[in-house]
Amino acid sequence: MDLNTVRQVKSPIFPDEIADWPTGHAWLAGGTWLMSEPQLGVDTLVDLHGFGWPELTISDDGIEIAATCTIETLANVVGPPEWPAAPLLPDCAHALLMSFKVAGVATVGGNICMSLPAGAMVSLTVALEANYLLWPREGAPRTVAARDFVTGNHANILAPGELLRSVHIPASALEKRYAIRRASLTKLGRSAALLIGTSGPQGDLLLTITAATPRPVQLNFPRPPSADEMRAAIDAAIPADGFFDDVNGTPAYKRHLTYHFAEDIRAELAALGSGA
Repeated sequence: MDLNTVRQVKSPIFPDEIADWPTGHAWLAGGTWLMSEPQLGVDTLVDLHGFGWPELTISDDGIEIAATCTIETLANVVGPPEWPAAPLLPDCAHALLMSFKVAGVATVGGNICMSLPAGAMVSLTVALEANYLLWPREGAPRTVAARDFVTGNHANILAPGELLRSVHIPASALEKRYAIRRASLTKLGRSAALLIGTSGPQGDLLLTITAATPRPVQLNFPRPPSADEMRAAIDAAIPADGFFDDVNGTPAYKRHLTYHFAEDIRAELAALGSGA
């Protein structure tokens, strides 16, 4: 799309080259959303690619993902055998509603900062207990837990001009077993519900509920829960009006999917933990 309100594109090499952040500025990473519809309030794009951030860094501590890392790059990650949860990276990349051409341009950081209920990069990073490094316009960088970043549909904690620099997924989360369930009204459609469970060697269960709710909901069980305990925890965490209502499914439908997928995940991880 021709963004006819844009008057300039800045390509800084160092972040401090952007001294202020007047109304009308927007960070540009992949640009797949920026270019998809009119941006009447945007007159200046600030391109992140001049910073030259490495897309992915894999170490014994885990995975460091630059905000400018493309979805395609993430989908091609193959983790070591001691990281059973590493296949979640391509699983969540493929859960997004996009063509392979868009995946080659769209970025992990862009998907997170869009903060949509069906943003699978949010689902991934919350489920894998990631932290985000944020660069404010003024002041020192700050680190926040992925689970605390999104506050609602298309809403997050970023201040004006604040930048998501990178995502760190710890090795301790990648060492867990996982199970994932996703549903859409159409074969290649946007997620109506996307649930991920991870479990450690002691049988603990971390359940992450996304797409069905406006923001991620996470339930932590220190030991394997029963089916009744799982359902009661969901009821306690999500009120009756707490399911997202849009064209991808009614709240009642998404509540049903959440119960169904949560029990599937609970049973699968319990069976894996018992060696069944």
